[in-house]
Amino acid sequence: DIITDNIKNLLNCVEQDTHVEDGDEIPERGNWSNKAENLLTMVGYAIGLGNIWRFPYLAYKNGGGAFLIPYFLMLVLCGIPLFFLENVIGQFCSQGPLNVWRAVPLLQGVGLSMVIMNSFVAIYYNVIIAYSLYYMFASFQSPLPWSSCLSWADSNCSKTPTVYCNVSGAVVSNWTLENRTCPSSDMITVPMQSPSEQYWDRVALQRSSGLDETGPVVWHLALCLLLSTMFTVAALIKGIKSSGKVVYFTATFPYVIILILLIRGVTLEGARDGVEFFIGSQSNMTKLMEAQVWKDAATQTFFSLAISTGGILTLSSYNNFHNNMFLDAAVVSIINHVTSVFAGIAIFSVLGHMAFLYGKPIGEVVKEGFGLAFIAYPEALSKLPISTLWSFLFFLMIFIVGLDSQFTILEVITTCLSDANPETLRSKRSLLTIMTCGVVYLLGLPCVTRAGIYWVTLLDTFTINTVLLVVSSTEVTGFIYIYGGNRLIKDIEMMLGKKSFCFWLWWRACWFVISPCIVILFWSCVSFEPPTYGKVQYPDWGVALGWCISAFVIIWIPVVAVYKLLRAEGSPWKRLKLLCSPSEEWRPYLDIHRGERYSEERCHRRRAGSTNNIKCESKF
Repeated sequence: DIITDNIKNLLNCVEQDTHVEDGDEIPERGNWSNKAENLLTMVGYAIGLGNIWRFPYLAYKNGGGAFLIPYFLMLVLCGIPLFFLENVIGQFCSQGPLNVWRAVPLLQGVGLSMVIMNSFVAIYYNVIIAYSLYYMFASFQSPLPWSSCLSWADSNCSKTPTVYCNVSGAVVSNWTLENRTCPSSDMITVPMQSPSEQYWDRVALQRSSGLDETGPVVWHLALCLLLSTMFTVAALIKGIKSSGKVVYFTATFPYVIILILLIRGVTLEGARDGVEFFIGSQSNMTKLMEAQVWKDAATQTFFSLAISTGGILTLSSYNNFHNNMFLDAAVVSIINHVTSVFAGIAIFSVLGHMAFLYGKPIGEVVKEGFGLAFIAYPEALSKLPISTLWSFLFFLMIFIVGLDSQFTILEVITTCLSDANPETLRSKRSLLTIMTCGVVYLLGLPCVTRAGIYWVTLLDTFTINTVLLVVSSTEVTGFIYIYGGNRLIKDIEMMLGKKSFCFWLWWRACWFVISPCIVILFWSCVSFEPPTYGKVQYPDWGVALGWCISAFVIIWIPVVAVYKLLRAEGSPWKRLKLLCSPSEEWRPYLDIHRGERYSEERCHRRRAGSTNNIKCESKF
């Protein structure tokens, strides 16, 4: 009955399709109902799984507290300026990532690359949310199913490694149980898999031996994937009007859970050692002399703020024209970085307790990515009293954080489609959302086969790193050097009002000089290593397929540029000048906001063939 009622509600929404309200500044497109919904959605989008499972490991690996220096420095020099830049672009024209490139028509392929990149990310991100859902349901069992080696485990499963001692050529097992000492040179430790590691591989994933062995669909993951998709559809069924209401819970409740886990964690024995290893007195300041640390800080800033992915452009396109987007950029960026540190303390306090129980250095229990979220941390939680409660809260947090980001990822796709075909699709926004989510679900099914984790890792590696580098550098070049940073400042002043020369001096420095130093990210390509999952190497065809995916996303930038050059009229130089100048459609969405610079009379003179110096503020 509940499912039937939900389906009826969805169908009613499709029929009514009320994704706008009477008080919206742009009635046919819609706006945020209030400032809080805008900020909470941006916070929910920026704070993703990388803040929970990537940042803590990076901080530990790169000197602990020392890593915070380049991390927050990159926030000031690159993060906030580029976040502000994307806010400005989307809000000024009230269009999604495709149509904002009316400012530089030659580079409209960048917007198409953003949409395709989000399509790939939506597929595997939905699968990760399904993982968290499965573990959340599994947490209702007491004791936790991964707390010990049960019937699903093999002979290689053990809570502690087996130790042997070579005594006069004879190997004696379980030496730690003997009342004798064994010289370290004669001690042999056989690595075993922990129960949590085997549960992840053998039960949750039912993982095959490699990408070549696909195997059948793992149906409990497929059902969790379907449930995750249904949550997403329910939240996005009316666009930002419904998702804006959902984020009051999804963007704030994770902080409640992190706080609960933090309070519990710091009260555990050994927690202080974990925090000290994370950002405390054991920080290694000499790490600041290594270039790798600065590269990791820059890439983590880009990834965690989701710069150049199209999400910020999309969310800001629903702002009111005179919204203070500078305040939005500063608040969201700072909250994002502080949250990373906050979550890291909560996680490392529990890992410190786990290291204390096992008598191991903290470095031997810390893992990265999936290993931290689905192996190390669940294992640590299983050692706590009332472990089912803490495990449920943790995976509920992972689920909500992932779902929040998924909302915006899919909103990018639906917004671009509806903006590209407003007459046809804008009035059918609910149906468009259902169809988009349905396609994402079907394309995600290969990622929940027994080889699914290899596909997820492959997509994560090749749809973000290189692609984001190309897109972000092209975006900065397009708007700062081709469209013109000074003209962009005039556009901002149309929205915010006049600002002092000193105010713009800083932003000019960031946009023209500092932020384009995305050269740090180029190192990520130069130092690229083929993806692996644990000790499993990817076949050559898998790596080649990954590069084909990256090329498929990026190729639209030159393809669209060449297509537009061929379609334009005049000599090659005139074509290039025309396509590097804003098109007639580049302007504020509403007439009342266009002023003299973007007035209809000025554009009429352009169409009539007036001289270049009055062509709607054309750069050339």
